[in-house]
Amino acid sequence: MIMSTTELLKRAAELFPGEVVTTAHVRHLDLPLQAGRLALITLDNGFDHTKPTTFGPGSLAKLSEALDQVEAEAAAGDIVAVAITGKPFIFAVGADLKGVEVLKEHSDALAIGKGGHDVFKRIAALPVPSFTFYNGAAMGGGVEVGLHCSYRTVSTGVPAFSLPEVFLGLVPGWGGCTILPNLIGPAKAVKVIIENSMSQNKQLKGKDVFELGIADAIFEPADFLEQSILWAAKVLKGDTVVTREEIDRGKAWDDAVTWGRWVADAKVHGAAPAAYKALDIIQQVKDQDLQAGFDAEDIALADLIMGGELRAGLYAFNLVQRRAKKPFGAPDKALARPVTKVGVVGAGLMASQLALLFARRLQVPVVLTDIDQERVDKGVGYVHSEIDKLLAKGRINKDNANRLKGLVSGSLDKAAAFGDADFVIEAVFEEMGVKQTVFADLEAVVSPTCVLATNTSSLSITEMASKLEHPERVVGFHFFNPVAILPLLEIVRGEQTDDASLATAFGVSKKLKKTAVLVKDAPAFVVNRILTRFMGEIQSIIDEGTPIATVEKGVEPLGLPMSPIVLLELVGPAIAQHVSETLNRAFPDRFAVSENLGKVVKAGKRGFYIWEDGKQVLDPEVLALLTFGDSVLTEEQVLTRSLDAVAQEIGLMLDEGVVGEAQDIDLCMITGAGWPFHLGGITPYLDREGVSERVTGKKFLAPGLASVPV
Repeated sequence: MIMSTTELLKRAAELFPGEVVTTAHVRHLDLPLQAGRLALITLDNGFDHTKPTTFGPGSLAKLSEALDQVEAEAAAGDIVAVAITGKPFIFAVGADLKGVEVLKEHSDALAIGKGGHDVFKRIAALPVPSFTFYNGAAMGGGVEVGLHCSYRTVSTGVPAFSLPEVFLGLVPGWGGCTILPNLIGPAKAVKVIIENSMSQNKQLKGKDVFELGIADAIFEPADFLEQSILWAAKVLKGDTVVTREEIDRGKAWDDAVTWGRWVADAKVHGAAPAAYKALDIIQQVKDQDLQAGFDAEDIALADLIMGGELRAGLYAFNLVQRRAKKPFGAPDKALARPVTKVGVVGAGLMASQLALLFARRLQVPVVLTDIDQERVDKGVGYVHSEIDKLLAKGRINKDNANRLKGLVSGSLDKAAAFGDADFVIEAVFEEMGVKQTVFADLEAVVSPTCVLATNTSSLSITEMASKLEHPERVVGFHFFNPVAILPLLEIVRGEQTDDASLATAFGVSKKLKKTAVLVKDAPAFVVNRILTRFMGEIQSIIDEGTPIATVEKGVEPLGLPMSPIVLLELVGPAIAQHVSETLNRAFPDRFAVSENLGKVVKAGKRGFYIWEDGKQVLDPEVLALLTFGDSVLTEEQVLTRSLDAVAQEIGLMLDEGVVGEAQDIDLCMITGAGWPFHLGGITPYLDREGVSERVTGKKFLAPGLASVPV
């Protein structure tokens, strides 16, 4: 039995009773130029811009009711056009993903796709022209509802416009895969649907939307609606004629899809299906009508909704959007003390990056110190030069630049520099004795309530604070490089760290706009411990005799942002060796120290690769240093052994209470190591592939958390 749209949406709404319903208000306007009467539909969920408008089944039903009204008015000749816009600052940000999470049956998932199509198609079928006025943020279904209209305008103030479905593990399933390539051409559509989505969900601005041809006109925010209505009147009167580029349906179409597959392969190596399904639909609609594309979107959407990759993607989305805002185990924020001045011990590259970040985000004085004036001057000079770069790029204005420069200074006198500081962080050489000396010197000059933070990547906070009179004020504050880009901040509680110091650290982190995760004082904390175990296993496999090319191919199914060997070069062999030595002392049975890596460090080499004729090749000088065994694994064996090691380490970390829950490990890996979003971090993948149970005897996550609910 074929269900009507009303029946489909009613069934879907029953599955999702908690939906925040978006209403579709209809009001009528007399158009300028005596062009006739316009029915303007405004999408609004009744909240301000901090709660963006979404489309769940109830919202689609409301839009369908509005279309009932305007359809009748158009048929009666009461209106000459229909337009859709959004509430202030928000057009619509797509399907309500909370509703997708609760779906358990393929038929229910199919109903969501078909219900959306059935409603949106009615816009294109109206007997009068239709317009979309993209006044604010538009994503996913919010973009797609506009694609079904005859014409579109966009505001220059639109900050975010995208089809992010592939990033999450879906396809643009309400017309995006079908209409967009037919509107702007396949190459541009692949850029929006595949490349942007797979590049950490890159957003378009209003100007980009117009230049791509998605919007036919662009206006300033101040009078956007008025100008859009005037433009619509000119179109209806024939004074403005919209022309669009002719679409090449020959080799150019095939080439665009081939390029899209290359992008997907480079990002996920076939390990996640969404991009490939989207490309299949784009290829299919080259020669077929829109309805065939819509039908293919329905099936792809339902298949993906019932797949593990989407659930992992939604799980990851919830981690970075919700859990990150309320750090698990953090003390009461009321305990946090105000921070009105920050001190940074050290003036090297990391210290200088920290100084710039603190000054920009906290807008308080920041003082750098080091062992001589030359180093201090170099550190302050670096910060000032970075501020000049921000000014040149238009990221800040001249007044902001001058104010920021005025906030950052240097001094050799620690007492003068830090006597009135509320928060001092050290970023000196990664050696316990050096850091203990730094903290002893600091304790003699700072106030009794000043928090002492360390950016150590692997050393014990408890040991670092052990010789102080007030060890309770010491907290780990571990950033990830590059500091300005990677969101993660591991906040480490030493055995004697008190709640006030910890709360202050979390308060500072929030102002820095970082994703803070509370971590127990354990060797290498979270990210470095897991990566070192993973990289150590990879290095051991290579040392034992498996060719590097086989090893790299073996871990491709993980879809990592870079290969382990390239990651080693990014981290730096010396740092990797130092962390592995730290962990080897703590856990000698699981963390080996590679003699080969030691040779690379001793030779001063940056890694295993060099560039020759534009290609990355193994450095013959490095290979000449190394010795290998004769144990050669297959690609499958490489992956199994690597994942088993990671699963074992995660299991042990959870048993030790390094973090509160497995979700915190995934949040750390996503935001600190760039671990793939489509995997949900790491634990959903280990659960889905059966690795967790094979190694630890149980899954890391509860059923339904990153999988289809039972």
